[in-house]
Amino acid sequence: MQEALMDNRLNKIRKEMNALRGEMLRIEEIMRDEVNRDRDCTQTALGLMAMRSRMRLLVGEWTRLGGLANLPTVEERLKERRGPSTQTRIRRSRSPRLPKVFEKRRVAARA
Repeated sequence: MQEALMDNRLNKIRKEMNALRGEMLRIEEIMRDEVNRDRDCTQTALGLMAMRSRMRLLVGEWTRLGGLANLPTVEERLKERRGPSTQTRIRRSRSPRLPKVFEKRRVAARA
């Protein structure tokens, strides 16, 4: 009986976390729009910070109750999204340098 109550609580927290993530994405989009239009986004930013604080509490409670999923940090998520290095592609795609004969000369006015 206790295990079933625990599972229900975990599912409830997980659903609340998912809903909060969606709301946070919506608020972030609103804030970006306000910044792009040079509007004051203080209230929006404060609301987003409150949501992040609420998310932190939910994650803490979820892990205390036995949530087992790996919740990656920001650094881990960024490493996942990085693909192979683009430096070699950039070096290969650069056109060969033209001889100095063909470079454009700067002409200055004489006094």
